[in-house]
Amino acid sequence: MRALLTSGALSMAFTLFLTPLFIRLFRRLQWGQFIRDDGPQSHHAKRGTATMGGIVVILGTLFGYFTALLLTGDETSVSALLVLFLMVGLGVVGFIDDFLKTRRERSLGLTGWAKVAGQVIVATVWAFLAIRFPNGNGYTPATMTVSFIRDLPAIDFGSITKFGVIGVLVGYGLYLIWINFLVAATSNGVNVTDGLDGLASGASILAIGAYIIIGFWQSIQSCANAKLSVENVAKCYDVRDPFDLAIVATAIVGAVVGFLWWNTSPAQIFLGDTGSLALGGAVAALAILSRTELLLVLIGGIFVIEAGSVIVQRAYFKLTHGRRIFLMSPIHHHFELKGWAEVTVVVRFWIIGGLLVAAGVGSFYLEWLAT
Repeated sequence: MRALLTSGALSMAFTLFLTPLFIRLFRRLQWGQFIRDDGPQSHHAKRGTATMGGIVVILGTLFGYFTALLLTGDETSVSALLVLFLMVGLGVVGFIDDFLKTRRERSLGLTGWAKVAGQVIVATVWAFLAIRFPNGNGYTPATMTVSFIRDLPAIDFGSITKFGVIGVLVGYGLYLIWINFLVAATSNGVNVTDGLDGLASGASILAIGAYIIIGFWQSIQSCANAKLSVENVAKCYDVRDPFDLAIVATAIVGAVVGFLWWNTSPAQIFLGDTGSLALGGAVAALAILSRTELLLVLIGGIFVIEAGSVIVQRAYFKLTHGRRIFLMSPIHHHFELKGWAEVTVVVRFWIIGGLLVAAGVGSFYLEWLAT
């Protein structure tokens, strides 16, 4: 418990007190935001605001997590390291994109396919690592089974690998496609949400905060918990390192809370793709390793809405040869153009995101009660 509280406190202190130093450094390096010409006119005043704030969030998370373990004498786990690996890996992809934008002095960095390629490489390496390293109970960090609140035996890619060489290729192929889909969908969902001051940061705090609760509860009700009561054995969780997932989630939340102090309207620094892709990667990793993949539809509901609005807008535009459903996508820009103040859009989207997170955590707990 000490590591849980300490990691969050240290990471928050890091970003809260050191972000101003990074803002000055980024300004000297001329790492300023470039604004889309076709975006809302009110956003042009933000041109030049320090970006790549995801660097601060990542450093704050690493500082909080590892320093907390050092102070408390606890050991790290493979699961926690995997969350950090995916977070940092996608953060690197985002950094390259942000760096090219600042260097070219345009709002375009990596091409769409280049960014996807980077995400695929990181996610594929991560996927292979996640089904290695079994602990003493035989649990690997991830499984080849699709999960909702627990693994769904009916959708087990691992079972296909028993049918010879073809089965192995098909089973692992489907598993890799599934993991890549989750990682790309979640990281890009956070990425498109990051369009207003504090919107993606606040929404990420809510979503990742859910995994603190989930990880803590799974550790109490773990099948490996020697103190688990007899009446709860039938509904225990076979998740590896659930408490460590809660610790790393706390470190991330703490880092983003401290960063949000400077990222809220009017923002003095933006997450950039460095931060949005990194946070999306963390959300995806926590969902996969906690066996709550499909529950992301609720826990990451605000990201689903934002990404969905872009998909729907583009599909409708092509099908109708130029007509639009929204004034502009992602959907938060639609409400801006409808006359809502930026801070109004942000707070109302936080409320929606919070309600969806509450529904997700509530569903998680209700499943345990009903089992």
